[in-house]
Amino acid sequence: MDRAPSVILGLCSFTHDSSAALLVDGELIGFVEEERLSQHKHTKDYPGYAVEWLLGEARLTAADVDAVAYNFQPAHYLAESPAALRLSLSPTTRDRALPRAHGFAKVALRTHLRTRALGRRFPSAGVIPVLHHRAHQLTAFAASGWNESAVLIVDSLGERQTTTIACGHNALHPSTRTLEAINDPASLGYVYGAVTEHLGWRRGDEEGTVMALAALGDPERFRPLFARALRTTPTGFSVDPAYFPPRVLTSGYPRTSRRFMDETCPERHPSEPIQDVHRDLAAALQERTEQVMLHLARRARMTTRSRRLCVGGGVATNCVSIGRIIEAGIFDEVFVPPAPGDAGTAIGAAIAAHTGSRSRRPVSGVARACYLGPSYQHQALDLTPWPGLQQKTLGVESAEFLADQLAHGMIVGLFQGRVEAGPRALGNRSILASPLEPGVVERLNATVKFREPFRPFAPIVLAERAAEFFTLGQEAPYMSMASGVTDEARERVPAIVHANGTSRLQTVTRSQNAFMHDVLSAFARRTGVPVLINTSLNVKGKPICGTPEMALDCLASSGLDALLLEGRWITK
Repeated sequence: MDRAPSVILGLCSFTHDSSAALLVDGELIGFVEEERLSQHKHTKDYPGYAVEWLLGEARLTAADVDAVAYNFQPAHYLAESPAALRLSLSPTTRDRALPRAHGFAKVALRTHLRTRALGRRFPSAGVIPVLHHRAHQLTAFAASGWNESAVLIVDSLGERQTTTIACGHNALHPSTRTLEAINDPASLGYVYGAVTEHLGWRRGDEEGTVMALAALGDPERFRPLFARALRTTPTGFSVDPAYFPPRVLTSGYPRTSRRFMDETCPERHPSEPIQDVHRDLAAALQERTEQVMLHLARRARMTTRSRRLCVGGGVATNCVSIGRIIEAGIFDEVFVPPAPGDAGTAIGAAIAAHTGSRSRRPVSGVARACYLGPSYQHQALDLTPWPGLQQKTLGVESAEFLADQLAHGMIVGLFQGRVEAGPRALGNRSILASPLEPGVVERLNATVKFREPFRPFAPIVLAERAAEFFTLGQEAPYMSMASGVTDEARERVPAIVHANGTSRLQTVTRSQNAFMHDVLSAFARRTGVPVLINTSLNVKGKPICGTPEMALDCLASSGLDALLLEGRWITK
């Protein structure tokens, strides 16, 4: 390429959680996960809807794209094939050696072909494969807005890497340098997903359910097992293949061993009741995960000497572990980006392509930004497909009106502004309810979200009053950190306190989300409590509603009382 690319499309595609991001002259035009537009949760399809919206938003065509940054590098898979043959030296792993070597080689070829296919979609663009963990690192560090920090990435697998510790530098031209890396088969994300599947939930989707269940169990029962299976080492951790056989990138190979089953319990079918053994297994898994994450955080502090930490990768969505790191006081401040999982790597890949070029333009629009997707503020609304729904238009008093309805016990969907990045609803695609309403958690789980009764609901709170109810001691804008609670929270809003004594809170400032700040302020004037329950605008198994049509379907098919959609009050 003769010049620095000015239009860079970052893509996460073909694996899971497809998404797209667009940088023009270093400025982030937008980012959105494909599922928010396609209605297919965790889709691995090419993010066609997302790309179409981004190019339309920038008034560009596919021919205007200078570079496509993809969030994997094919060649790095190949290095694992000869390494996998070492597994043949041990009787425990011998049967996995050849299938593993073949699987990594096959994925390397497949990824190479995918990058070539992407190039054909954009005739003027070069395709730039980006190392997966580097994309994660840049996403987390650039979103922090800091000028330097430690960066810890923990996921299931990126080419070969599963865990990296890096240092990040330069807020305007973000860069990261990896100091230490742990390769597969030592993978914390792999172990957590394996146990999630063993307990009867969907791996890669319902790990949060297992984290919630853990609060109801006793870790002591399986603590020795996980101490053996997940051993900490001076530079990280290792996984015992006797319990979790090495990954094979081909279906049909179980992730847990017969020994694991014999020492714990048989695999639970999703239709089977949850028993104490399942609760205890979840508790021991979660406890060990927190211990390993704390160990890695301390390692990051020692190797980087930084007093700030950015955390990314799929395991960063384990909010209890993040809360434990904060409580330990290892760092002055901890940051998790709004999209820490693979979807967010579309942003990091685009940043990598931009900073790797000769462009002197700084990266902008990424730091502390989470409302990055499409907006439908001026779209006409036709309720004909939903004949049971009625609407009225609200005026400037909509925040006061919504707060009043919530104070009177209504459960309301909120659809406003741009779609949030990441797995959490952050006040633009939310379901809101009063934590003061008797039985509200039971009602939300049973009639609105249609999910397990033990699942907790997160609070959203005015940032300036968070310390009255929560002990975290720092802002939590993206609902990614579990916090301890104060006595006042236990007394006044017990509905938002989980069985483990924590809450996964979101703090809101006026500059972050003015409308939600107004709603919380108005609710506080009525009730004395600046806290609401905030959960995502969807039902179990469906993605967060990215379009008005998805939101209207959610209202019509669930126990929601009403939907506030861009200033229109819609009821059944």
